[in-house]
Amino acid sequence: MNLEADRVADLAGRPLSRLTRRDVALALLTVPSADALASLPGIRRGMLAAGNPLSAVFWSSAEAILHKISDGDATVGDLRTWLEATGTEPNGIIGLHVWDEQSERSQLAAEMHTRLVSHLEERLAAGEIDPDLLAVADPVACQAYIELQERWMTSALPDGRVPMDVLLDEKDEEFLAEWDAADAEALAAIQALLERVSDRPLPGEDLRRASARLRQDIARPGWPGRLLIECGGLGPKDLPADDTEMWLTLAAGVASPEGSDDWGMPGQDDGEPDQTDSDITAICAIDHFDWLAVITALAEGGPGTPASAADLAAYVRDYDPEDLADPDDGPPDENDEADEDDEDDFFLDDDEEFDDLTMESLFLPVISLWQVLGAVDDDERLTPLGWWGLPEAMLRVWAPSGGTPG
Repeated sequence: MNLEADRVADLAGRPLSRLTRRDVALALLTVPSADALASLPGIRRGMLAAGNPLSAVFWSSAEAILHKISDGDATVGDLRTWLEATGTEPNGIIGLHVWDEQSERSQLAAEMHTRLVSHLEERLAAGEIDPDLLAVADPVACQAYIELQERWMTSALPDGRVPMDVLLDEKDEEFLAEWDAADAEALAAIQALLERVSDRPLPGEDLRRASARLRQDIARPGWPGRLLIECGGLGPKDLPADDTEMWLTLAAGVASPEGSDDWGMPGQDDGEPDQTDSDITAICAIDHFDWLAVITALAEGGPGTPASAADLAAYVRDYDPEDLADPDDGPPDENDEADEDDEDDFFLDDDEEFDDLTMESLFLPVISLWQVLGAVDDDERLTPLGWWGLPEAMLRVWAPSGGTPG
């Protein structure tokens, strides 16, 4: 199927005389590469007849990328680089903002993308952009092209909005909404788990001894006290007087650090991350699925359950969320299919090979802090205090706004 010049104009919604390189490039990508290659001479003749010949550099680049696509050698990056070299296609990443694919853009993102394309077209017409230099990856031209976009993204529109600010705010809102949804699903899952597990009594004497040690640790400078209070979002003078409240706050902080971003220890002024930075980074990389896997194994196993970092990694590897299903619910029916799809989105990871060593490394600082809390003993086994307290702490982590679930 040949792509005629008039069809390119129809797709772009403007006459041949006003078509940009981006218009032609996007049209060529709507048909199989072999058809696009066969259409190139006709499109070029039509553009020439309309007084809009573009340039030999563009047509050569179009032929080269289409041959690369036809041969199966073109990557997504190759296509993006070629489109950006048209001089009116925004870069995929501008500052902190990453453009979604067109089909996935929000209404706001689509509006801002269209506005930026129009701005680039104006700058191209004014001679401020040279697409031929972009096509040959001239470093000065490429840098100027990026800076031009960054200036527009960080400048106020006539209505007062700053594109970069409103786009990043929207992304933050989307992320928080997704995180809240994941919290809600995890909370429901662990509540269902604990309904199946026998009562876990609070070991009062163990809690009192552990709390006394924790207050002493926190009163001293350095590890582990400072890391514990930073994770819990507390200051040494903010510790709850009630032992239960203090212990659960600190335990919840281990799973969901709430401290400041300034993790450097005194005396660390060389810019290199210290062990505390590494510990926080590792803990923050543990996701909802991983925590559910671990808490499920520990809650069902009870005191004495192996709880080394390697054990926790194995629990994640072997975790089957179907184990949370209530056996009294009976077999699923067709009406449950949509719900099962949603659960798959939450629980199942990408089809990547599980990396035991990486997962184990993430849990190493967790085990160290759990031992300080008295949730895990020196033999790296779950204690009665941990059996009672760790699930309770996770309920707090996933409760709305970090509160206590009702």
